[in-house]
Amino acid sequence: MTTTPPARVRPLHDAAVIWEQHCCLPLDVGSREVDVDQLLRYRAAGASYVSVNVGYGPHGIGDTVRTLAAFRHHVQTHTDDFVLATAADDVAAAKGSGRLAVGFDLECTNPLEGRVDLVQVYYDLGVRSMLMAYNSETLAGYGCHSDPDGGLKPFGRAVVAEMNRVGMFVDASHCSFRTSMDLFEASSAPVIFSHSVARALKDHERNITDSQMRACAETGGVIGLNGVGIFLGANDASTAAFVRHLDYVVSVVGPQHVGLGLDYTFDMSDLDRELADNPQLFPPSYRTFGEPFRFVAPEQLPEITAAMVDLGYPDEAVLSILGGNFLRLAGEVWKPPSTEPRRSPRPLVPSQPGPA
Repeated sequence: MTTTPPARVRPLHDAAVIWEQHCCLPLDVGSREVDVDQLLRYRAAGASYVSVNVGYGPHGIGDTVRTLAAFRHHVQTHTDDFVLATAADDVAAAKGSGRLAVGFDLECTNPLEGRVDLVQVYYDLGVRSMLMAYNSETLAGYGCHSDPDGGLKPFGRAVVAEMNRVGMFVDASHCSFRTSMDLFEASSAPVIFSHSVARALKDHERNITDSQMRACAETGGVIGLNGVGIFLGANDASTAAFVRHLDYVVSVVGPQHVGLGLDYTFDMSDLDRELADNPQLFPPSYRTFGEPFRFVAPEQLPEITAAMVDLGYPDEAVLSILGGNFLRLAGEVWKPPSTEPRRSPRPLVPSQPGPA
């Protein structure tokens, strides 16, 4: 329960460019139509940008491109509500026009199918962040449930270099400890955790240590905090549980390196299906509660703002955590999508030297 009067919190919340670095719509677009308008719950709660997952461990090129095509088509044909975000300026423009900017992320390098050149293709389709390994081992590296932990592989290093070249966020969430630490060393650009919380507060393999947080911050990166109940506590998705992690991470790395990546899942039946179909990705620690996963919902965003104010955070820190940090980082890292190189026209006749 917050104690700050709404008249104090509402103007601050309304002024923020609120950035959600990771959320999940159903990915089986080949078998049904997905209600992309569900994302507007974020806009109603004050958000200006959402990054939507378009593929993870089980998905290849075909699955991922079909999902991207479906989501992009909806965003681009509903321009009264959405802006397809390709640059940080698009997010600011969406905020100014009352629309929701949408970008995309990949939760694994498996959708590359071993091809580094696909990084540019996905970037041009709107994918602005990608992590190396979803929980288990991939061609690029090791996930947080991998044993042993072999770190970043040569293919992963090549992928990181290409991500740096094109301007895509390098994401260490879901990765093993050693893989994440290798990412911080390998990347020439800031690295993010798109949706991870503190292992010091909840000892789960998916959560991250203080040393991982500090190493991420040393690259100039941002840690987006997820709102998954089993990672926050005993399946506790209350605002208090979320802000407990937020305040802890701020104490470790400072408010300039903290953001939001709630990992909100819009369709619980879709999540249940993924858990059942991919047991190799989800060990028993995901199934010990005997009840559905709980998530911090978009509608809790104003409560998160109020809780930070109650804790005495200055306005600048609140605005940075709600979205300013990720917006700043996008301005630094994201680059314009590729275009065909322009060639100078060839002369019709060989050039001749002029008169002496």
